Amino acid sequence: MRNVAKMLLLAAIFMAACTNEKEPAENAVAKTEATLNSIRPDAQQYAPEQLQSVEASVNRMKEDLAKKDYSAVVRAVPSVNSDLETLKTATETAKSDAEAMLAAAQSEWNELNTSVPPMVEKLQARVDQLTKSRKYPKGMDKAAFEAAKTSFESVKAEWTEAGAEYASGQAANAVRKARGTKAKAEELMTQLEVKA
Repeated sequence: MRNVAKMLLLAAIFMAACTNEKEPAENAVAKTEATLNSIRPDAQQYAPEQLQSVEASVNRMKEDLAKKDYSAVVRAVPSVNSDLETLKTATETAKSDAEAMLAAAQSEWNELNTSVPPMVEKLQARVDQLTKSRKYPKGMDKAAFEAAKTSFESVKAEWTEAGAEYASGQAANAVRKARGTKAKAEELMTQLEVKA
C-alpha cells in the first residue's frame, strides 16, 4: 500500500511539473514565432540561409510542444533566442549595407546621367559631320572611322540599356554598365577629336 501511495505521489508531482512547464513552453513558442515573423520579410531577402536554420529550430520547438515535451521546448529557448538575435543582427547589417550601396549607386548614376548624354550628343554631331565631309581626324582612315562609328553605336546601345536597368531598380548594374559606357565615349571623343 505504501508503494502505491509513493507511486501516486510521484505521478502527481510529475504531472504538476509537466503542467508547470506547459504554459511557459506555449508562451515561449508563441513569442519565438512572433519574433521570427517580424524578422522574416527582411531576412528572406538579406539572410535567407540563416533564416532557414532558425526556422528549423523553431519548427523543432513546435514539434516538441505538439508532443507535450514541454521541458525540451523550455531547454531550447535560450539557444533559439540567441539564433534569432544573430539572425536579426545579420539581417539589419545586410539591409543597411544594401541601402548604403543603393544610395551610392544612385548618387553615381546621377553624376553619370549628367555627364554621359552630352558626350553622346557631341559624338553624334561629330560622327554626322565626319560622315558628310569625309575628312577624318589626323591618322584616321575610312576603315578606322567606320570602326569608331560602330563603337559609337555600341556606346549608345549600352547607355540605353543602362538607363533601362536603372529604371527597373537595378541601380548597381546600371552604374557598372554606365561607367564602361562613359570610358568608351571618352576614348571615342579623343579618337574623333571632339572637344569636351
